[in-house]
This record gives sequence, structure tokens and C-alpha cells, in this order.
Amino acid sequence: MSAVEARRAGAEKLIVVPYSRVSPAAVATNMILILLGCFFLLPMLWMVFASVDSNPDWAIKLPTPTLANFTDVLGRADAISSFRSSLILAGTTTVVTTVLAVLAAYPLSRMHIPFKRAFMLAILFASGLPVSMLIVPVYQMYVYFGWLDSLYTTALFLAASSLPFAIWLMKNFIDAVPAELEQAAAIDGASTARILRELVLPLTLPGIAVTAIYTFINAWGAFIIPFVLTYSPDNQPGPVEIYNFMGSHGLFKFGDLAVFSLLFSVPVIVLYLFMSRYFSGAFNFGGAVK
Repeated sequence: MSAVEARRAGAEKLIVVPYSRVSPAAVATNMILILLGCFFLLPMLWMVFASVDSNPDWAIKLPTPTLANFTDVLGRADAISSFRSSLILAGTTTVVTTVLAVLAAYPLSRMHIPFKRAFMLAILFASGLPVSMLIVPVYQMYVYFGWLDSLYTTALFLAASSLPFAIWLMKNFIDAVPAELEQAAAIDGASTARILRELVLPLTLPGIAVTAIYTFINAWGAFIIPFVLTYSPDNQPGPVEIYNFMGSHGLFKFGDLAVFSLLFSVPVIVLYLFMSRYFSGAFNFGGAVK
């Protein structure tokens, strides 16, 4: 067989796979997503450029490089104090919410509780309530108990407002753990606390990580609750400090504001990168052997 005949015989064996044409709806959807992405990208681009610009303003422009803005912000004691306050507030809220969410979601997932469906719907409804409608009664309660201007008591209210959604989220993750594994552990004599500690918690680490990150981000960026419940300059978290910083002396220092906002977003990014190894997307039950 000649080379031409061999090439022709090989071409006859080729299978042509038809590709579907791109629909106008898909093109429109992609254009809308690109446009929304630009709306999110432009403020971040301004923040990066303005932080290293010697003469920043509202416009997005190529900066004249300088580190004076970073020196100015890092030299301010109130800026450093706000980072400490935000870390205490968000860390306490995350720990309290995550622990209580796990302890509440496990019985809701595994035990027969009367009116459980109605209770779960009430939790889901509570997770959508605006926090602003509770500010006045909570403020009166904090005045009565003398809890004002404390980062830890403020974190308790942040944890209470984050708990409904955290419980709903954790229950869905615990539901994905096969009940047969717990039944096998119970036959071997393991108690409920041991099953939860040594079986359920290791298998739901992705869910715990997701719940913790979600709670931390909400508490890290909380503004209205710390603004009302704390008044001491040493206890002002980052969002409140940004508000005070923007209104100081009736002037906007765009460079300092951009630097502070940029530095304030770093802990969230670091936390996400640190815990991203738990976001594998699925539970690994390969090592769950009786």
C-alpha cells in the first residue's frame, strides 16, 4: 500500500464530532459575568494603585510610586489597635459560632427531634433577618448588664447573629457522613461524644473550615454592631476605624485609606489560603474503616 493510500485509509477512519454552536443566550450571559467581574475588579485596582501613589484621588491611574502612605498608616497607633480589636472580635466570634454550630447541628442531623423540620425552617428564617432591627433592644440589654464597650461581649452578639446560618450549613455537611459508620462505632462501644470527636469531626473538616471562614469574614467586616456597642478608641475595629478615618478633619487622605483597606484585607486572604486545603470539594471516606 502506497503512502497516499495509507493516508486516505486513515482519513476514512476519522470520526467527525459535531460541536454545538454558541447560542446568543450563552454569549449574553458571559458578557454580563465579565461586566460584573469588572465592577468588582475596579475598586480593588484603585486600592492597589492609590496605596503606592504619591498623589492619589478618586480616579484609577498609573501611580507615581511611593511608600509614604504605608509609613503613615503603620506609624499610627489607632490603626494598629484597630487590627488587634478586629482580630479579637472576629476570632472570638468564629470560635464560639463554630463550636456551637457543630454541637447543635449533630443532634439535628442524627437524632429524632419533635418538630425538627419546623425548627430548621425557623433557623433558616432567622439567618435572613437583618441585624439592624435588633440593635435597639440589644443595646438596651447591654446597658442593663453593663456589657458595653467590650470586645468579647460584642463578639457574643456577633456569634448569635451568625449562628442560625452556621447551624444550617453544618447540618448539611454532617448529613453527608454515612450513618453506618457511626452505627459500627456504637457497636464497638464508642460513646456519642467519642463518635463525634473521633469520627464525625475528622470527616467534616471541610464543612468546619467553610463555616469558620464564613463566620470570620462576616465578623471581620462587621460595622454596625461594633459601632453601636463599642465606643472606646482602643476597642474600635477596622471597619469603624475606616469610617472614622474617612471623616476626620473633613478631608480624604486617599493614599492612607487605600493602604489601610489593603492591609485590612490581608488576614482574610491569608486565612483562606491557609484553610483552602480543606476545600477539596468532597469528603474522603476511604479511611473510615470499622
